[in-house]
Amino acid sequence: MAKNWLKVILRRRFSVIILLLMQLAFIAYILISSSTASKITANSLMLLSILVCLSIIKKRDKGAYKLTWVFLIMLFPIFGGLFYLLFKFQSTTRKISKNISRTEEKSRKLQSLPGTGYDEICQIAQNHLTQIRYLQEFAGFCVYKNSRVKYLTPGEEMLACLAEELKKAEKYIFMEYFIVQEGTMWNSILELLKEKAAQGVKVRLIYDDIGCFVLLPKDYPQQLKKYGIECQIFNPFRPFLSVQQNNRDHRKITVIDGKVAFTGGINLADEYINAIEKHGHWKDASVMIEGSAAWSFTLMFLQIWELCCGIDEDYSQFYPYQKTDCSVKADGFVLPYADSPMDNENVGEHVYLQIISSAQKYVYINTPYLIIDDSMVSALTLAAKSGVDVRIITPHKWDKWFVHMTTRSYYYELIKAGVKIYEYTKGFIHSKTFVSDDTTATVGTTNLDFRSLYLHFECGVWMYDTPAVADVKNDFLKTLEICQPVTLESCKHNFVVNTFQEILRLFAPLM
Repeated sequence: MAKNWLKVILRRRFSVIILLLMQLAFIAYILISSSTASKITANSLMLLSILVCLSIIKKRDKGAYKLTWVFLIMLFPIFGGLFYLLFKFQSTTRKISKNISRTEEKSRKLQSLPGTGYDEICQIAQNHLTQIRYLQEFAGFCVYKNSRVKYLTPGEEMLACLAEELKKAEKYIFMEYFIVQEGTMWNSILELLKEKAAQGVKVRLIYDDIGCFVLLPKDYPQQLKKYGIECQIFNPFRPFLSVQQNNRDHRKITVIDGKVAFTGGINLADEYINAIEKHGHWKDASVMIEGSAAWSFTLMFLQIWELCCGIDEDYSQFYPYQKTDCSVKADGFVLPYADSPMDNENVGEHVYLQIISSAQKYVYINTPYLIIDDSMVSALTLAAKSGVDVRIITPHKWDKWFVHMTTRSYYYELIKAGVKIYEYTKGFIHSKTFVSDDTTATVGTTNLDFRSLYLHFECGVWMYDTPAVADVKNDFLKTLEICQPVTLESCKHNFVVNTFQEILRLFAPLM
């Protein structure tokens, strides 16, 4: 027992936390001491805060961000400006942005290989031309035909399907996840990866260091290397206040031979397949893409891989249809997309907004969090006021209490405008899905909150007129049967609760 405790104490995670606390304590000591240096430092930091506030006001940024930061800095005039600089500039260094731009340009040139269907979809999907043009002509993500989509829910179904596809791998397996945790799910996948690596299949894994901060040991990449598995940690967390820790890799991607891809909300941990109960029944969703569109996810993975390891790699060597054409024949069109916080282009948000704005009959939404800015609130309420049936399902059992309280602070305004909101009473819903008018849907990793929409690396797949669109809709309607509707009356609270929710909402951009 003593040895186990000693191992825990000596773990890198504990050391990182101690070092961070020491740095904060050192800054606090300088400011509260009565020395001349302390007074000069305090006055300098207050001046810095004023200058930072003026800079924030001038910036062309989300109004919610500006309001939150100016309020925080005014509330804490000594620490506020310094905290903003540490928070903001840890995530946008020129080197990282330059490297990402380079990898995006490399992949953009390889997106439009045989199998795209841009001209064809533009002829038949007139109501969605703005969505298609934006994603392909501006954001650089191609729309594909010859692609089949299978909607998978809950996580148990996804795991069974993933295991079967992993067994078929012949050339490579690429996996990129926010959370990887040892247990029933990951251990079963790892055994398959070991077997495939032993057979000569190239196996690569990327996981986010914050997502796995207390879940995996520091030397986990070295452990996997013994099995022939290449592993990279995205944005390793370091014990310094001025590092790039704000932008996380929240994507969930598996690619097999460039012919099959998986994405959605499901991480590689046991709660996602209900092997353990964390917040009641865990309701999640993902998709399997077969055919030409899987290549787009291959490129997404390779971009992050190159960013992690710094090796300039020839992406085209992984293209699966160099000698033979794609044999998959399917109805409809598939458009994978990714979002990066480094390019000042909120692709995930724009996909959602355009689905809402183009809806004629209905928009059905699953999201674990509903923490949104004025543009999303306006889009949802305008659609509802215009006669569109807008329904949103959120969890009844939360994973973070204060985040759920913030989510509930948006209910009254939305319901009053005609949006119908339901809470999943069986447990926690982690699905991120939109479906509209029986023609279009998206399934991906992007939550309806500020971090997913503006700060994280995310991905998803937009579908038009595929059979999976009906599956997403039917799953939503089936889920409604075990949800409770939220009414205007239930949103009315006493003064203390209302005030607390308004305060939480003020800090929503930082959640």
